[in-house]
Amino acid sequence: MNQRPHTTTILAITADGKIADYTRSAARFSSATDKAHLESQISLVDGVIFGAGTLRAYGTSLPISNTKLMQLRQNRGQIPQPIHLVVSASGEIAPGLKFFEQPIPRWLLTTQDNSQLWQNNNLFDRIIVGKTDANSNFEWSEIFFQLYDLGLQKLAILGGGELVASLLAIRAIDEIWLTVCPVIFGGVTAPTPVGGRGWLQSECIKLDLLEVKHIDREVFLHYRVIYLTGTMER
Repeated sequence: MNQRPHTTTILAITADGKIADYTRSAARFSSATDKAHLESQISLVDGVIFGAGTLRAYGTSLPISNTKLMQLRQNRGQIPQPIHLVVSASGEIAPGLKFFEQPIPRWLLTTQDNSQLWQNNNLFDRIIVGKTDANSNFEWSEIFFQLYDLGLQKLAILGGGELVASLLAIRAIDEIWLTVCPVIFGGVTAPTPVGGRGWLQSECIKLDLLEVKHIDREVFLHYRVIYLTGTMER
């Protein structure tokens, strides 16, 4: 039976559960401790995956800069930096972003038609073509099996909320790290860790708390996702 990557979602949230303000600007409200935590977590995986909206907000991704973490990756037989996989059905990403200057391997997940936008340059090391359904949503089940076959056995999901919702819907997120930061954004349009339509209370996805860390003014919560019908399988 084909396998899918083991996945961990890693996000910083405000005390009222937002991942950005109502303008969806780059979230820079967490501490240096949280950034070190994020770097430590992504050092463990083969690839990080995030939506094009997240990339547009920041303009960059987060390479591993800690030499000890890089040495541990080498000891495990991993490449120096994880694959940074951008999800964009439209394929419309500004080529002038600083992201394209960072010393990281870059992949793009897009549709067959829009993959043509990137055929004449080498800004992405690999283009992954994903199938979409009648509503133009990616068919993540098949895509995840494809990523596993390409060597991405462990993935970190870095947002945004629509991507996280899509993966939870197919039971494809295994663990969640949330850093709760001591700020409040408010607003009904400010994005949360899980977007989409949502679930009824009777259908909600449950979590098992694995670990709690309190460092300075932030709380780090580590959960295992509980699926009553099991995780995604082919």
